[in-house]
Amino acid sequence: MSWYDILPEMIRERYGYGSMKLLSVAIPCYNSEAYMRKCIESLLVGGEDVEILIIDDGSSDGTAEIADGYEALYPSIVKAIHKENGGHGSAVNVGLAHAAGLYFKVVDSDDWVKDSAYLKILDTLREIIAGGSTLDMLISNFVYEKEGEKKHKVMKYRHALPQDKIFGWSEVRHFHKGQYILMHSVIFRTKLLKECGLMLPEHTFYVDNIFVFEPLPFVKNMYYLDVNFYRYYIGREGQSVNETVMIDRIDQQIKVNKLMVDYFVEKKSKICSKRKLKNYMLNYLEIITVISSIMLIRSGTEENLEKKVELWKYIKQKDMALYMRLRYGVLGNSMNLPGKGGRKISVEGYKICRRFFKFN
Repeated sequence: MSWYDILPEMIRERYGYGSMKLLSVAIPCYNSEAYMRKCIESLLVGGEDVEILIIDDGSSDGTAEIADGYEALYPSIVKAIHKENGGHGSAVNVGLAHAAGLYFKVVDSDDWVKDSAYLKILDTLREIIAGGSTLDMLISNFVYEKEGEKKHKVMKYRHALPQDKIFGWSEVRHFHKGQYILMHSVIFRTKLLKECGLMLPEHTFYVDNIFVFEPLPFVKNMYYLDVNFYRYYIGREGQSVNETVMIDRIDQQIKVNKLMVDYFVEKKSKICSKRKLKNYMLNYLEIITVISSIMLIRSGTEENLEKKVELWKYIKQKDMALYMRLRYGVLGNSMNLPGKGGRKISVEGYKICRRFFKFN
């Protein structure tokens, strides 16, 4: 018996579920043969109510064969999708286009999920739907599985979000600096993502920031489940969040930063209609701009220091009020201290934050 078979007839008719899955999980894969099995196996625990979409993004190793093998073993759960290489954003776009689930989740191929938390999330979604509610976004915790560390930092939201209830933006409390709702912690209603026109840029890293930014003005309600669901692996050589790699790809970080600025300005009236939503999105945009700035400073090249000046000039030309908010906050000021001495202070502050928040 499927999840929708136990729903009251009235609710099935209201949503037109038919044979729809409860959750679609997209796994973008590029040359992932060494670790993708662990990811897939962790998601198979969800059973028939989950659709696992393995998107082979033009891999040249055994990724395609592994994906096809899982589809052959679990034809009612796993779907292997093969495409030309387009990057992480392109793979997410394709996954969303193929998604048949009421809800949509992205799990990167080197990450995995905790089985008990996973089952709790699925039960929670079933209960919410059976109660006749339409939920836009479910949030849960994620764990930094950093290579070489026995103690793992958990990103929790219990101080910022109400627990075990549906709530709106007016009930959101204060987020700590450096704490945001990331791709690892969020499950969106699939139809919301499609209706808001989400389309991530191709051949670009760091688009996960856009994924958890652009849909927010369309999110009317949320639900926070305080379980450690997503296991976010950090430490693989060449990983996009590695500092050296980020500096090498700084132009893509800047591109994403500017796209987020553009979107905020474009949707400003909608965003500003909800004070808590506006504050959250401004704070998120602030941290992205700070990351761009500190990576440009860390590179130590005159060319990248010029790019930093250009980025802040871009924001100023785009929207003066936004520029003032980002530039003259505590973090913005710390990224624009004058001279070599100022830049050294900025870097030392960044190192302290890196140790505390466990990123990179």
